[in-house]
Amino acid sequence: MQLRVDGLEAHLARTIAPLYVITSDEHLLALEAADKIRRAARANGYSERDVLTVERNFKWGELLAANQAMSLFGDKKLIELRIPTGKPGKDGGAALQSYAKDLSPDNLTLITLPKLDWQTAKAAWVASLQQGAVYIEIPSIERAALPGWIGVRLAAQGQSVDRPGLDFIADRVEGNLLAAHQEILKLGLLHDAGKLTFEQVQDAVLNVARYDVFKLSEAMLAGDTARLVRMLEGLKGEGEALPLVLWAVADEIRTLLKLKAATANGRPLGEVLKEYRIWGAKERLMAPALRRIALETLEQGLQDAAQVDKMIKGLRAKDFAGDAWDAMLQLALKVAR
Repeated sequence: MQLRVDGLEAHLARTIAPLYVITSDEHLLALEAADKIRRAARANGYSERDVLTVERNFKWGELLAANQAMSLFGDKKLIELRIPTGKPGKDGGAALQSYAKDLSPDNLTLITLPKLDWQTAKAAWVASLQQGAVYIEIPSIERAALPGWIGVRLAAQGQSVDRPGLDFIADRVEGNLLAAHQEILKLGLLHDAGKLTFEQVQDAVLNVARYDVFKLSEAMLAGDTARLVRMLEGLKGEGEALPLVLWAVADEIRTLLKLKAATANGRPLGEVLKEYRIWGAKERLMAPALRRIALETLEQGLQDAAQVDKMIKGLRAKDFAGDAWDAMLQLALKVAR
């Protein structure tokens, strides 16, 4: 049974299932969903709790043993299985299929996974979990949807703010839901219920952005130059290693060149994206980026990347003035525009 995360609370008020699966890359939302299940489990008499984490030397017999072990006091038990990689392997896949078909009536099992890639999502063990469990797939909150998400969270604590205030918070947290959550709670502590002014939001919200070098390419692909400049300045201010930033941008340029070549040879873009394991936000950005960015721009971009690499190494580079960070900005903007 597949269930939307916004329907979980109503579901738990009616009944409780023996097996739940949560899959998401949004750690805050996955944690909140898991906490709701844990509270419902306690309320329904599941007083014992076993936590198993699948690591390199994990023995899948531990999961089966936990499911079969009787409580010393006859209590019902919550078993939590955490698979941080989302890849249980051949033995794990077989164990999960078997487990989903032989659930103990005395146990409630909660399995947590990251978002599964398209290939893993087709595995037989995933199909078994989808059939045997309440399966909750929590999508990522895209940057464009973040102000709306913040507005809903503020409304839940009796507060509201106009769109400029929502955009201000979204810009400062730069896609980090945990940081956004903290800022929303802070506003609830600092101000009474009701409508907040932009000045109140601005005074309360710190610059809590955690700039991610791998998100930089999303801004470049989208042609969002304002976000691109802000992220590069943030990465520089946080002391990020410039070679890593250059590698991320150059790698994206190389990927775009490969996609251009493949589609020029008549291959469907969707097929090529799967081949290069591109999905999620980037998958949606690729088609418009390929239409917007000329082949010559990408080829020149790789040459420019080589010049930036020289500057990082302290060598002279043609066509770039200023320091290596300025050259990095010029390169990224050239592709974004």
